[in-house]
Amino acid sequence: MNKYLLTATAFMLAFGANAQQHAPVTAKDYEHAESFLSFNTEPFIDRAGIRPNWLPGDKLWYRVNTAQGSEFILVDPARKTRSAAFDAQKLADALAAAGGKKYDANKLPFQSINYTADGKTVLFTADDKKWAYNPLTNQLTIDTAKAQTEKQERSGRGARGGNESLSPDGKRAVFIKDYNLWVRDVATGKQTQLTTDGIKDFGYATDNAGWASSDRPIVSWSPDSKKVATFQQDQRNASDMYLVTTNVGKPTLKAWKYPLPGDKEIITIQRVVVDVDNAKVIRFNVAPDPHRSTLSDNISSGGTLNDIDWNSDGSELAFVSTSRDHKNEKVRIADASTGTVREVFEETVKTQYESGWSAINWRYLPASKEIIWFSERDNWGHLYLYDAKTGKLKNQITKGDFVVTKLLKVDEKTRTLYFTAGGREPGNPYFSHFYKIGFNGKGLTLLTPEDGNHTVSFSPTENYFVDSYSQPNVAPVTVLRDLNGKLIATLEKTDLSRLIATGWKAPIPVKVKAADKTTDIYGLMFTPTKMEAGKKYPVIDYIYPGPQGGSVGSWSFSASRGDHQALAELGFIVVLIEGTSNPLRSKSFHDMSYGNMGENTLPDQITAIKQLSAQYPMDTTKVGIWGHSGGGFATATAMFKYPDFFKVGISESGNHENRNYEDDWGERYNGLVENSNYDAQANQNFTKNLKGKLMLAHGMMDNNVPPYNTLLVAEALEKANKSFDLVIFPNSPHGYGQYSYYMMRRRWDYFVKNLLGAEPPYDYVIKPKTNQR
Repeated sequence: MNKYLLTATAFMLAFGANAQQHAPVTAKDYEHAESFLSFNTEPFIDRAGIRPNWLPGDKLWYRVNTAQGSEFILVDPARKTRSAAFDAQKLADALAAAGGKKYDANKLPFQSINYTADGKTVLFTADDKKWAYNPLTNQLTIDTAKAQTEKQERSGRGARGGNESLSPDGKRAVFIKDYNLWVRDVATGKQTQLTTDGIKDFGYATDNAGWASSDRPIVSWSPDSKKVATFQQDQRNASDMYLVTTNVGKPTLKAWKYPLPGDKEIITIQRVVVDVDNAKVIRFNVAPDPHRSTLSDNISSGGTLNDIDWNSDGSELAFVSTSRDHKNEKVRIADASTGTVREVFEETVKTQYESGWSAINWRYLPASKEIIWFSERDNWGHLYLYDAKTGKLKNQITKGDFVVTKLLKVDEKTRTLYFTAGGREPGNPYFSHFYKIGFNGKGLTLLTPEDGNHTVSFSPTENYFVDSYSQPNVAPVTVLRDLNGKLIATLEKTDLSRLIATGWKAPIPVKVKAADKTTDIYGLMFTPTKMEAGKKYPVIDYIYPGPQGGSVGSWSFSASRGDHQALAELGFIVVLIEGTSNPLRSKSFHDMSYGNMGENTLPDQITAIKQLSAQYPMDTTKVGIWGHSGGGFATATAMFKYPDFFKVGISESGNHENRNYEDDWGERYNGLVENSNYDAQANQNFTKNLKGKLMLAHGMMDNNVPPYNTLLVAEALEKANKSFDLVIFPNSPHGYGQYSYYMMRRRWDYFVKNLLGAEPPYDYVIKPKTNQR
C-alpha cells in the first residue's frame, strides 16, 4: 500500500470518526429526555404519596391515586380494619343531583378534602363550592357554616392575610404592624397594640436572616396562650445589601440588612416575653444574642422562634444562646414574669455546634427539672440527660457509632424517648430508622426494621404511627404500627408497573472510598436506559458539597431527581456523590473541611469517578460538572483547581466569595474571618487556571447569594483573558423562577455541545405539564 493510499485512508477514518462524534442530537432526543422529568413520570406511579389524616379515636383516612382514579381509605387501628372511606359512586350521584353534572366515581372533582372533628362528615371543595357529605345517610349539603367562618376570618385578618401567629387555643393571633407587635381577637376582630417602641431596623418579632424574610411574626406562644416569647431585632448598625431591577426607565433599588463575614456589627436580638393579657413587655436581663440558632443560620425555622421551650403554665421558659461563630451554646432558663435569667450549663466546641437536622433535638422537662441535650462530643450525634437545677450531666442516653437525627417524642411518664437515627443498622448510613430508648440509656429498640429510609407520622394520641419507607431504587411501602413497633396493617405498596412500562429505570446506588482511601462514601449513578455495548460515555458530576447538605438530598424513593436521568438519556453517565464534610455522619466526617470550604469535596468526587470507571463504561477524559448555589461554588472551583480532570462546568448562582455571602453561614462553617483564610477559597483568585468550557449563571435579584459573587468571577476571567459563557436572569431570584426550565435547556445544550461533541436542537422548549390527579 503506497503512502498516498495510507494518507487517504487515515483521512477517511478520521473524517468518519469526527462525523460520528458530531452527529446532531435532535428535538426528538430532547423530547425523549424530557419524558424522564417529574411532571412526566409521576402520573404513572400508583398507590404512592400517602398522607395520613388523623381523626379522633386514632382513626385515619387517606387518599391514594390509581390508574383508574382516586380511592379514599379509612383505617381503624383498634379494630385493625381498612376499608373505603365512603361510597364514591353514591357521592358522585349526590353531586350530580345537586349540581346537575354527571361525574366519574373514580375521578371526582375534589379541589380539597377533609373530615369534621368527629370524623362523620366529609368536607370538600368541588367545582369551587364547599360541600358537606354524610356517608352514613348519603346526604350532601352546601357547607355554609364553614364558608361563613372562613369569610369572618378573612374579614378579621384584613390585608394581613396569613401573616399572623395563632395562639394554641385558637382565640388570639399576633401580627406585626409598624415594627410593633399587635394581637387580634379571633372572635371579635378587635386589635390591641402590645408594644410601642418598635422602629425601623429595631422592630419586634421581625424576620430577617439576610437571605430569607417574611412579614410573619417570629414568636413562640406559651402553652396557656397568655404570653409570647419573641425579641426586638436590632439591625440598626448592620450593613446593607443592594439589588436593582431591570426595566424601562430607572431601576428600583432593593436595600435590606445583610451582614457579611468580618463585619464589625451584625444583627442581634434582645429577648423579651410579651404578656398579651396586659400588653406588657418583660425584657430578659441578658446581653443581646447574635442572630443565630443551634439548628441553622436563622433564629427562625418554619416561621416560629427556635431554641425556646416553655413550661406548661407559661411561668418560665428555657432557651439557648448561640455565639456568633456557632462554637458556644449557653443553656438558660428565664422567669417569664420578671425576665430574670438563670445560667444552667454551656457547651463549647472547636468547630461548630448543631442540635440536629430539620428539627432541634433539645428539650426542657420542667416537671422533673431535667433537660434533654444533643451533642457530638463523642464524635457522634447523641442525646444526654442534664439536671436543670444544677446544670450537671446525669447520664448519656444514646451511645454508639450512629447519629440521632430527630427527637420526635418525649414520654415523661414512662421516661422514654422516641427518635430517628442513621448509621446504626447495616448498609447505607443515610437511611433513617425509628427507635425508642429509656432516659437511663437502656432498652434501645428498633421500631422500623425494614431496610430503607423511614418517615413516621404519629396519631393524635401518639399510640400509633404511620411509617413510609423506601430506597432510591425501591418504591415506598406504607404501614401502620403501634408505639411498640408491632405491625397493625400494611396500608399501601407503591405500584411502579405503569412507570416501568414507559421505559423508566431507577438510579444505581454506589459505594466507593473517599480520597483518603479509607472512608466509605455513597452516591447514586444514572445511566442511559439503552446503552450501547462497547461504548464509553462522558460523565456529568452533579455536586452540592454542603456542608449543610449533600448531592443526593433525600435517600427516599423519587421517580425523578431533577434532570439527572434526562441528561443520562442524552448520552451521559451522571453521578451524585456524598463527599466527606457533608452531614449525617460522624462529627469528624463532617468537619473534614471545616475552615476550608474551598475543598468542596472535590478530591472525593474525582476518586469516586475513577473508581466507578473501573466497573462502568465511563470516559474519564470527558468529565463535566455542574451545581447550583453551593454546587455552583464547587463547580467553578473544580474548573479552576482541577482543570485537567473537569473539562466542562456549569456554575449556577454560586457563592464564589464567602466574604460576599451572609455572615451566619460563612462564620459557622469557615470560622470568623480573623481565624480563617477566606482568600484561599475565593474562586476569583484562581481563574487563570481555566482550561475547559465554563458557563456561569445567576439571577440578578438573588437575595440569597447576591449576584456580585458571580460577577467577581466574571471580571477575573476577563482580566485573565479567559473565554467563558455567562447567562443572567435580570429580575430573577436564587432559583430563576419562571426561567428554571430555560436554564435546564441551556444546561442540556452546553453538555451536549461541549462534552458530548454534538450539536443540540436549536432553542428546544421544555414544556412542563400540570399533574391532573
